[in-house]
Amino acid sequence: MSKRRMKHYTVLLAPLLFILWLPKQSAVPDELKAPKVVRGAFGESLTVPCRYQPQFRNNTKYWCRGPIYELCKIVAKTPKQRNHDRWSIADDKEAGVFIVTMRALRPSDKDMYWCVVARPGRNIFTGVKISLSNKVITPTSTVPENSSETNEAKTWWWEPLRWILFLTMLFSLVSTHLAAWMFMTARKRCHPNVVHQQNSNIYE
Repeated sequence: MSKRRMKHYTVLLAPLLFILWLPKQSAVPDELKAPKVVRGAFGESLTVPCRYQPQFRNNTKYWCRGPIYELCKIVAKTPKQRNHDRWSIADDKEAGVFIVTMRALRPSDKDMYWCVVARPGRNIFTGVKISLSNKVITPTSTVPENSSETNEAKTWWWEPLRWILFLTMLFSLVSTHLAAWMFMTARKRCHPNVVHQQNSNIYE
């Protein structure tokens, strides 16, 4: 196989390997816990506790927004949190929890958010869905004791979407290879002498 063809296959396979590498779970068990859903009311405030293990006491923490973690936008972070009149983040290192506060809630604040602990390599993160309504709701959200519940906070549709992308890229790869093979076969049939001469030049 020529170097050009090898390079072509490498470029096509890279996205496939990346999709397969994406973790099925959103957080490492017991390392980061947060409520699956936090409910609030328009115009009111809410708080979200994100608990972490002692070894991450001095790590940077994030509050990130977006349906998919890999594409989320950082809203607040420690220790140099962004100044904003509607949200803040505070890290209690002794208790092992950082608390996010969202104030003057608006309809546009309803979204998927992520508690994130930065670390070398891949960060630790878990999802929190913010649900809002016109009614005043008494906060009842607690940090789940079962770590498997924390991991299920990942949006449900990302798993099938990942495989759809994988199958689409795999089909494109096979189609490209088949088309190239058919083209070369047809070319040999139409111009056998030319192809033979080109092959001879390659091996000289």
